Amino acid sequence: MLLLAAGFAGAPLHAAPDTIEADWILARLARPVPSETPFVELRDSRLLKAPLRVSGVYRRPDAATLVREVRAPYAETTTIHAGEAVIERAGQSPRRFSLARVPELAGLQATFGALLSGDASRLRRQYEVRSEGSREHWQLHLEPRNPALAKRVEQIVLHGRGAELRCIESRPAGDGAIQRTLLAGAAQSATRVSSAKALAALCSGDANG
Repeated sequence: MLLLAAGFAGAPLHAAPDTIEADWILARLARPVPSETPFVELRDSRLLKAPLRVSGVYRRPDAATLVREVRAPYAETTTIHAGEAVIERAGQSPRRFSLARVPELAGLQATFGALLSGDASRLRRQYEVRSEGSREHWQLHLEPRNPALAKRVEQIVLHGRGAELRCIESRPAGDGAIQRTLLAGAAQSATRVSSAKALAALCSGDANG
């Protein structure tokens, strides 16, 4: 889940572990446009002998647009804007479709838009929001209010440190595999990650980096 520059300077991290509040986190995740951040994903599947590693950048060129640019192991750009997604690959015609057909992408855009604009009210209209942890190591739990999205995504968990969002963990409804996307400093620490277990440890903050 777009576009937080690595190494953000946050507020002093000295609050007691049980005092973290969602509004404190959201206030520090707000970023002006344009902005971008690297990401790393490992996609696991029964059809694959080993997890597929996907890396690239999320870009937010303006407040209404989200761009997901995959750079390896293939090149692909997905632009989400004005209720539409456009997927582009070299040598192929762009594919266009309405976000109404893919609630996960619509939810992704809404989530990042609310996070990066610091709009806590907008985020709460989209999700039930719960926070836990400390300012040094926090989690923000988002449960979709939209029925179409809730049928596919049970919960989204954001992991971070201070003012840095380091990982987005999407937990599907049903029996699907959890998808983890490392961002910013965590993505940079994942250069040599080759297993889903190691990625999960970086996501949750149980690994160094």
